[in-house]
Amino acid sequence: MSDQASNLVRIADGDASSLQPLPSPSSPPAVLRAVGLTKVYPAVSGARQGDIELFRGLDLTVHAGEMVAIVGESGAGKSTLLHLLAALDKPTAGEVWCGEMRLGSFTAKQAADFRNREVGYVWQFHYLLPEFTALENVAMPLLARGMARGSATERARFWLTEVGLAERGEHRSGELSGGEQQRVSLARALVTGPKLLLADEPTGDLDSKTAEAVFELIQNLHQTHGLTSVIVTHNLDFAGRCGRLLRLREGRLEK
Repeated sequence: MSDQASNLVRIADGDASSLQPLPSPSSPPAVLRAVGLTKVYPAVSGARQGDIELFRGLDLTVHAGEMVAIVGESGAGKSTLLHLLAALDKPTAGEVWCGEMRLGSFTAKQAADFRNREVGYVWQFHYLLPEFTALENVAMPLLARGMARGSATERARFWLTEVGLAERGEHRSGELSGGEQQRVSLARALVTGPKLLLADEPTGDLDSKTAEAVFELIQNLHQTHGLTSVIVTHNLDFAGRCGRLLRLREGRLEK
């Protein structure tokens, strides 16, 4: 029997039968799918400019274990796209799916729960709460979902160790360097065990040496923890070291 024939299953339906291809065992499942995304910002009343269309009919599929980089000119809509993928915003048209979940159907509470449980988000700025220690900042998403403080603290310590800051947990954000602050934000993003890591210019505010160290850390964590990652970056060197590079140009993603 040929390989093609062996990859078919016969499904009987009364007197009729058909052949349906089985999914290839070598293809990892799609963690994230964007189908026909359109995002239009309507013209402001009284403004001269018309509607602003960032993209129309944009498609994206990210498979489990992939590390995808998205690059593009300033204003192309890269950050907006990440917001749609994280259910931080809704498209004008089209759908975003994470596994079997259709993000467009979420209520505000469901979207917040989705982000807390399924998505780790790293911003260009760390957004650490200055009145809390690094350990407390990392534990915050777990406490928000109702985890006991002791368990949340234990898991936060683990992730601070993973980002190389085991000895800095009791320091507040103002006592940390820029690179350390971004490492804490990365630990906070991953402490919930998300399916998906989304990073928006995670090294954009760092000097070149620190940026290199943080990017290498993201790569290592992606591999060792089996993450699925989408990273927006202006650094073409970093983008080229990801598994797949896409350019957002004129509203479409291109290889």
